[in-house]
Formats: sequence, C-alpha cells, structure tokens
Amino acid sequence: MPTALALSEPSLPAAGDATQSHAPRPGLLRLRLAMTEESEMRQPAVYIMASQRNGTLYTGVTSDLPRRAYEHREGLIPGFTSRYGCKLLVWYEGYEVMVDAIAREKQIKGGSRKKKLALIEMLNPQWHDLYERLE
Repeated sequence: MPTALALSEPSLPAAGDATQSHAPRPGLLRLRLAMTEESEMRQPAVYIMASQRNGTLYTGVTSDLPRRAYEHREGLIPGFTSRYGCKLLVWYEGYEVMVDAIAREKQIKGGSRKKKLALIEMLNPQWHDLYERLE
C-alpha cells in the first residue's frame, strides 16, 4: 500500500530571522494531503470477468476494482465485456503498486485459456460472482 507522506506544519521564522527561506504554502500542503488520501484509496488489481461458467472471459487491470466491476456488470462502457455479456467477477488479485498489476495482467493475457480457467477454478471452483464480496 502506498506510504503516506509525512506532512508537518511549516515553522514560522523567528522575529527578525532573515535566513528562513519561503515556507511551504498551505495550499500546497492541502494538495499533497489530498493526493496522499486519494492514492491510499486506490488498490491496483488484476481481474477476470466471465459471461457464465466456462464462458467468455475478459482479463483487465484497474486501480478501483469495485467501481470497474460495477461498470462491467451494468454495461456502462461499450466494448468487449458489454458485447459478450461478461458481467461476473470470477477472479482477482490485489497489488501494492500498479506496475506489478500491469505486469501480471500481461502475463495472464499472454497465457492460454486453459491457464485462465485453472486460475479461476483454483480460487473460485463454483464460479461465484465475487462482486458482492468486495469491500
């Protein structure tokens, strides 16, 4: 998980202290804090959506799995999953950083259908929709 930035209040120069350089602007501190909070909410993940058990599969990567799975389920974004009815979240893995998630997505997409089915069967043998289990 991303490490929070250590923010401290800027110290004010002592009266007559001309050696103090410009203190950080409060707006910049708020911006850094907001960026930290936003990055802490993101959880990179690789996932597989399916149309049904042993049906059409779609492998993707996202920084917000609940939102992205909802978009697939509701057909909100035109494309492969809406065209082929891939609405079931049947497998996912979370990652600390997006670079690792993207590398894993490429590995899975480069593998055979048989390997994708084995991933799903190993962790979700009943092919339950895992969307409801997301936080």
